Amino acid sequence: MKLNSSIIEIKGVGDKTAKTFEKLNIFTVEDVLFHFPRNYFRYPEVITIEEITSLQECQLAIRAVVKKSPASRNGRNMNITTLTIGEAPKKLELVWFRSPYIKNQIQPGKEYVFFGKMVVKNKRWTMEQPTIYAPEKYAEIAGMLQPVYALTAGVTNNLLIKTIKTVLSDVDLIADYIPAEVRKKYGLCEYNYALKQIHFPDDMDNLIEARRCLVFHEFFLFIMGIQYQKEKQVKDANGFVFTKDSFVEDCIKQLPYPLTNAQKKALQEIQKDMDSPYVMQRLVQGDVGSGKTIVAFLTMARCAHSGYQSAIMAPTEVLARQHYETYTKMCQEFGLDVPVVLLTGSMKAKEKREAYAKLENCPNALVVGTHALIQEKAIYSNLALVITDEQHRFGVKQRDTFMEKGKIPHVLVMSATPIPRTLAIIIYGDMDISVIDEVPAKRLPIKNCVVDIGYRPKAYDFIVNQVNAGHQAYVICPLVEETENTEGKNATDYAKELSQILPEYIKVGLLHGKMKNDKKNEVMEAFARNEIQVLVSTTVVEVGVNVPNATVMMIENAERFGLAQLHQLRGRVGRGDAQSYCIMINTSNTKAAKKRLEILNKSNDGFYIASEDLKLRGPGDFFGIRQSGDLAFDIGDIYQDATELQDAAESVKDILETDPELEQEEHMALKGKLQRFVEEQIKYMTL
Repeated sequence: MKLNSSIIEIKGVGDKTAKTFEKLNIFTVEDVLFHFPRNYFRYPEVITIEEITSLQECQLAIRAVVKKSPASRNGRNMNITTLTIGEAPKKLELVWFRSPYIKNQIQPGKEYVFFGKMVVKNKRWTMEQPTIYAPEKYAEIAGMLQPVYALTAGVTNNLLIKTIKTVLSDVDLIADYIPAEVRKKYGLCEYNYALKQIHFPDDMDNLIEARRCLVFHEFFLFIMGIQYQKEKQVKDANGFVFTKDSFVEDCIKQLPYPLTNAQKKALQEIQKDMDSPYVMQRLVQGDVGSGKTIVAFLTMARCAHSGYQSAIMAPTEVLARQHYETYTKMCQEFGLDVPVVLLTGSMKAKEKREAYAKLENCPNALVVGTHALIQEKAIYSNLALVITDEQHRFGVKQRDTFMEKGKIPHVLVMSATPIPRTLAIIIYGDMDISVIDEVPAKRLPIKNCVVDIGYRPKAYDFIVNQVNAGHQAYVICPLVEETENTEGKNATDYAKELSQILPEYIKVGLLHGKMKNDKKNEVMEAFARNEIQVLVSTTVVEVGVNVPNATVMMIENAERFGLAQLHQLRGRVGRGDAQSYCIMINTSNTKAAKKRLEILNKSNDGFYIASEDLKLRGPGDFFGIRQSGDLAFDIGDIYQDATELQDAAESVKDILETDPELEQEEHMALKGKLQRFVEEQIKYMTL
């Protein structure tokens, strides 16, 4: 019997049974083998009635000598067979429905083991439909782990157990496609052994070992499939030589605050990459407020110190201008006498020409801008480093276009979208990953509250108090304008209402995606200068501007947003030294909405929130595109099995670095398995 054989070839499986198996997506022998248990049940040790200590409902195995034959009677719709064992006050009534043959199976004077769920009805102990064992037969299974499978109508657990045992005893051995050196390195058991133990484990230790092996295989094959398809295994040679001195360390010493250990580690990883024989491809994930800006600047400063150009592309003009002003100031403070160049789409023609000239004539310039940086007229003379800020706002194609501007420059991607590391390994498989998961000590944690619409007046009073203290506030609405079909606060009308509610001296501004870029920039810059105290906006502010003076984020119809998006919005405040607050107005009464918002309410950890968001919504929603597959593995879990996922990713990387085409003899089995996997699976998991 082969793995690709139809289930009809399995002994005991006929056409009718095969049809019911198809409901479980079981069509072949291999499908049966890989229909893993969803849980396990351990048969309890045998006890006597006298040893029962609790009236709680539970599964028990009761050993008893039967004193008399079972009684059988016909009820209104069925035959009922009963047997009482034990003596008062500890008596147990056994009940079987539609099973008249039971009467002939039990003989008075003999000892049996009755296994089933004991329930309490009218303070009487009852066990319905108990299974009957001879004591010696039950002793063989007592304490053993029994598999519990996902079922459908017509397919019982016993049928699956019988079928899988038949397959395991008859099927040809499956070749272990993972190379021997990988199995040895990670201490993986033999593949066929794992398959047998996952279905019928000898003990808990063997089950854990088997599951770990199969989880590793599943992750390994998936990541290998993704990486093999990307065809990015050939690394480009590093054409830049950077000055190795204490320049960066000296700059760090001049900072008015200490770097976190996470920031230091990220810088070390970046510097190591840039000094390696190959071009850097690194993703730096940092939660909102984690201090990615200084990491980016110090990396760009090192380029300038070494005589090279670097460029950072921001998602909005306002943010680009803020970066430009920050970097200009830092260069002065650190005594770095190099030009800082700003290039955005809204600049006047003369300003653009001057910027283009600096790109061509200043070999060590720090360049800051928006998409204008990748226009045809932007010609770089000595570009060694490209940084894209807020990666989730840029496509891969744009990133590659940017790379073409130089002599294969180093690439650093800065993202505040807190993708769980385990998922980032898969999504950004062509990149190394650094995580800045610490917040600078001076930052106070944001105080959160989830409230209903009745809290609005108090929220308005709170905003007034914050403004009177010299601070500012955001108010986020899900809609731009009122629509007929959708209930929810819209920014346009809300801004008008708030202008009437709040004191006259508080300036209320409006920002949304339908405004022209010039107008949006004007509003955001006015808010940054505190000419606007309360900014009513849609989610366009998510990555728009850095305003340390803003201390309140009020989000209307919070239940309409994803958790990751809410966290991004919340990250607009808490950027200064003052205590900041996030008020989420929940207009839904559903338990699901309350559950989601409570996750955000109790945690400011973006990585935890992203993980929970991913669990609730699926990765397709998380990335803004509905994927055809939800990374639903048969046995692995990207959270629970994060270690195995990382180990599998590293082993894939090691193999493809030495044998990108999988031509070596020890990789031939893997190549065959991979080709089949790609054909059958990758099409369902389009990333």
